[in-house]
Amino acid sequence: MLHLRTERLQLVAVTLELARAELADAQRLAKLLGAHVPPSWPPPLNDERTQRWTVDALAAHPEQAGWFAWYFLHRHASSGEHAELRLIGCGGFTGPPTPDGTVEIGYAIVPECHRFGFAPEAVRALVAWAWTHREVQRVRAQTLPALRPSIRVLEKCGFQSVGAGSEEGAIAYALERPSS
Repeated sequence: MLHLRTERLQLVAVTLELARAELADAQRLAKLLGAHVPPSWPPPLNDERTQRWTVDALAAHPEQAGWFAWYFLHRHASSGEHAELRLIGCGGFTGPPTPDGTVEIGYAIVPECHRFGFAPEAVRALVAWAWTHREVQRVRAQTLPALRPSIRVLEKCGFQSVGAGSEEGAIAYALERPSS
């Protein structure tokens, strides 16, 4: 499995096996991830439709794991020195880079883990991973104007407003590849 680590998080690229487990059985997903799956799972906007989309995308292109969904696992200390993993969110890309080098990113965190800085931490890790692929020239995101916390995540990560999004009522943000 493809993993990324940050100060507090472990990001795991969703594989077809993981995506199917998420749809079918939270306990199987927990076992495969080696993490606690909270009763509040899935987070907002990660509904059955998006989960099925991920299954279909990975079934068609299993070699593109990493360009679709990622799970966000929080490493938190339990009693003693042992750290436990807890599934707190998900996010990732809508697919591999387009011919002009654009990828689109999204993210969602379970409500009880909002306002702890997990979303910006995960987004920064995903963007850094995207920059390791030379063909990626920009990372885009879409949100709704009423979702101020989501906008704030994008701004904290350096994204700039670029106007209307592709979905009705959405606004778009972009982050250009840094100059070398």
